[in-house]
Amino acid sequence: MIVEHDPRRQGQNHTGASYREAPGYRASALRRFLGGSPAAVFLRLLFLSVLVGAFMAMLGLTPARLFWQVYDSARALVDLGLATFHDFGGWILAGAIVVVPLWLISRLFAVSR
Repeated sequence: MIVEHDPRRQGQNHTGASYREAPGYRASALRRFLGGSPAAVFLRLLFLSVLVGAFMAMLGLTPARLFWQVYDSARALVDLGLATFHDFGGWILAGAIVVVPLWLISRLFAVSR
């Protein structure tokens, strides 16, 4: 049972609806998606873009160079992963050459008893 002084009801008006759901407040779907008014979000993104662009220019990075660096890094990780699987497969084959015949011999001796 929820009573009037219950802390779970904070941020709600006397009807039980939150203040954002009150009749005077109506957020559009676009505003909810963007996380604020479109103009404010645009200005924030513009400011952050200028800061990041200036930082990249100081480091001598261009969007193309950044893309190729990320691409080359991902490619190196994939190649490293595939090389690891290649080595792992070699270990399995080397071990199987010894283990499978020994297992077969042990099974043959176990059946003959």
